[in-house]
Amino acid sequence: MDSEGLGRTREGADVAADTYYLLRSIVTVVLAAVLAFTFLFRTVRVVGPSMEGTLQEGDVLIISALGQKPRYGDIVVFYAEQTSLDYPLIKRVIATEGQSIDIDFETGTVYVDEGELTEPYVSDPANESSRLDFERAVTVPDGCVFVMGDNRNRSNDSRDADIGFVDTRRIIGKVLLRLTPLRAFGPVA
Repeated sequence: MDSEGLGRTREGADVAADTYYLLRSIVTVVLAAVLAFTFLFRTVRVVGPSMEGTLQEGDVLIISALGQKPRYGDIVVFYAEQTSLDYPLIKRVIATEGQSIDIDFETGTVYVDEGELTEPYVSDPANESSRLDFERAVTVPDGCVFVMGDNRNRSNDSRDADIGFVDTRRIIGKVLLRLTPLRAFGPVA
């Protein structure tokens, strides 16, 4: 075999090896992404106006599916037990187990353990028409959270008896980041 033929054979072997390593890398990345989005992360789309001011209908969110204990201010995704909704709800945690919550519908002020909450994320404070089934101060039972939408007057949340306290076992994740629209890409607070 002449040196020119040997050179072409080496080039062919190099191309085949490069192609193999490229395909192996692509398969590894795709497999890692599938595993991550199966066990660690999920995507969910915002339905309805209840979080307007923070999230808009149609936004696509990435949520952490790890079993983290919800804390005040977290935006969580859950399925409501008492409703026939076939999509998850997205609300903000206002109070956790053992805390008492009260709402003054005349001023729109929310109190947790008798302390007034500072809520810069609220687009419009709750008014009398958004009372739903909330009548008086309540204490959040063990293993549950009290949630409300940031758009208080257009949100069915823990004030509604059909949703009520949310069992933390029904929470499928905590919102980490807005994926779309791209102009709003980034962490959600």
